[in-house]
Amino acid sequence: MRGRTRALSGTVALLLSLVLGGCGAWPDTGAADDGLRILVPNTAGGGYDTTARTVARVLEETGTASDVQVFNLPGAGGTVGLQRTVNERGNGRLALQMGLGVLGASHVVHARVTVRQTTPIARLIEEPEAVVVRKDSPYRTVEDLVTAWRTGPRRVRVGGGSSLGGPDHLFPMELARTVGIAPRQVRYVAYDGGGGDLLPALLDGRVDFATSGIGEFLDQIQAGQLRVLAVTSDRPVAALPGVPTLKASGIDLVFHNWRGIVAPPGISPEDRKRWIRALTALHSSRQWKAELTRHGWTDAFITGGAFGAYLERQDAAVADLVTRLALD
Repeated sequence: MRGRTRALSGTVALLLSLVLGGCGAWPDTGAADDGLRILVPNTAGGGYDTTARTVARVLEETGTASDVQVFNLPGAGGTVGLQRTVNERGNGRLALQMGLGVLGASHVVHARVTVRQTTPIARLIEEPEAVVVRKDSPYRTVEDLVTAWRTGPRRVRVGGGSSLGGPDHLFPMELARTVGIAPRQVRYVAYDGGGGDLLPALLDGRVDFATSGIGEFLDQIQAGQLRVLAVTSDRPVAALPGVPTLKASGIDLVFHNWRGIVAPPGISPEDRKRWIRALTALHSSRQWKAELTRHGWTDAFITGGAFGAYLERQDAAVADLVTRLALD
């Protein structure tokens, strides 16, 4: 694992050297809420991408903002995008779509920057992870899966849409530890985005099960291509009727992913208020409430200082988890 971490650290350095040369501020378009840009630190189709594009669309549909552009800058578990955001100091028209995965990756790859250097704007949602298999999998229940996993940990491959340190990686490590499997025995295969590269890997059998946010697989679940064995929330998920929680299946583990938005450091108080005002209006809209239901997301909205305090607590907790699981 440490060898893989050193390789990832080299990747970070290479990618940063390619992108940091062109980090000037985005032009001011003049209108108060026009020309906003949201940076997605992974590829199209993943959870961050889905969330950011949903935010941009609802902001425009509600007339809260116009010309909201979303662009992708993947690399090193999201830390390339984080570095870009920190480097855009003072740019009040840029925001980073981020979450638990960026925190975890920043510790695993020993990134040069941390989320604490950004300007907290808002936490938007929480989302439980799901344990997912293809429809013809021999594992009919999570108990079946755990039994096979304990018998031969190295024979069972788990895929996730997170790089090392992301929620799709941290969760199966925690699950393994909870059921008595050493995390170092877990064969985790990282794919770029749950709804992107992970889905075909699961469908064609390159991995035996997947862990990802439920919203990324809902279409395939509803179409009968995939089966959910359990969710990681403390109560059942309305979008997945009949699917048990891990706790209901006898596994004492609750795990939540979350997503939020931060801005570069050093933005003006006015720009920070503008972002918070726009996202508060989004949160109050019927369109956003409909998107929460459609994607199976849980409303977890907090802004400004409250979100900043939450980020600090999460950063410390994730750093501790990475150390306990020997992932750094």
